[in-house]
Amino acid sequence: MDKGLGLFCRAATPHPKSPRAKTLGRLLHPRGAEHQMPARPTAGPQPEPLLFDLAKPTRRSASPSKELCGHRPLRAEPWLSPPRVLHQPQSTGRTGRGRMGAEAARYRLSAARCWFWSENETRRIRERRTWRKPERMFGVVVVGVGRAGSVRIRDLQTPPPPADPLKLIGFVSRRELGNINEAKQISLQDALSSTEVDVAYICNENISHEEYIRQFLRAGKHVLVEYPMALSLASAQELWKIAEEKGKILHEEHIELLMEEFAFLKNEVAGKELMEGTLHFTGGPLDKGKFGFIAFSAISRLSWLVSLFGELSFISATMEERKEDQYQKMTVHLETVDKRRPLTWIEERGPELKREHHVNFLFESGRLESLPPPAQGNKNIFLRDQHIFVKKLLGQMSTEDLAKEKKRILHCLEIADEIQKYC
Repeated sequence: MDKGLGLFCRAATPHPKSPRAKTLGRLLHPRGAEHQMPARPTAGPQPEPLLFDLAKPTRRSASPSKELCGHRPLRAEPWLSPPRVLHQPQSTGRTGRGRMGAEAARYRLSAARCWFWSENETRRIRERRTWRKPERMFGVVVVGVGRAGSVRIRDLQTPPPPADPLKLIGFVSRRELGNINEAKQISLQDALSSTEVDVAYICNENISHEEYIRQFLRAGKHVLVEYPMALSLASAQELWKIAEEKGKILHEEHIELLMEEFAFLKNEVAGKELMEGTLHFTGGPLDKGKFGFIAFSAISRLSWLVSLFGELSFISATMEERKEDQYQKMTVHLETVDKRRPLTWIEERGPELKREHHVNFLFESGRLESLPPPAQGNKNIFLRDQHIFVKKLLGQMSTEDLAKEKKRILHCLEIADEIQKYC
């Protein structure tokens, strides 16, 4: 509370028609001196002013009414509630006819401060929530309009606030599609040579990732690519070297680390001593000619294990495959580098298999055998990945975090390489 105003209000009150009284009324009441409370009768006990606890907002129902307060009501904002009424003590007051008493002055000071607090808090919240167009916009082209590419186009066209500094220029596809939701189709050469394009999203088949990344990096564009960025460790290292030479961002998407299931696992694993564990994934068949060897197309499971338990060592692997039934089952034996705890990764794919994660982790303190279904359905995980990419574009991610992410990605690709050679 402002001590200066408090001392001023406790001073002798002026005649209501004097200039000083009008000035005081304007200070104490947001709508001026003409809205002062009517004079109270001199006889009988007079109530003390309502006291407000400005530090403890409460429900709107606890706010004093307009008739009680005699001042403009607090604005009814959904995120802002008025101060809480603590108590209304009774005492005898002294107010002369035609004069504004000290009790009324203190009361109006409280009301004015309530109004000032409400208005300023509302303004600050609105300023924080109001999106301002960034100074620099990055032009984006999306390569490939499958499931991932379509979601990327949607997030770029109708981003929820706060929006990223990205502007969709168009999309590239081998098929002639014309326009998709007002997004125009452009040729690959136009995307590479256009000065409007700063960023390329690579969302096509896995076997094409490496070549498209190389072309856009050499054309001076930043690249966001769906995992895996390449189908070998050597190719990934070469692409990262090109990105560093060009001074461009190369971001490999890993939405599996943004899923609710992984967040649950990470919370359950934290602080526990692993004895052994198994991660078993089932899903529909994948075309090896488009998506590559199964250890690369399913590298997100490796990413889970490495993120949860640190670096891993490859021990052995087996592959069961029935091409006529489109069935594959890969079993990989790993162990943690630090304490040599055994881990098993099973990737099973077939026409009748549902997309599910099965876990069985044994800790010293107990066993974890199931994952809860995602409550929110893993909404906006592509958009959240885009936010991470934008932080890299704007230089808002530390070099330590960038190096840690790069190390994890290359480590997973190294293990996938070893599995492919073994099988």
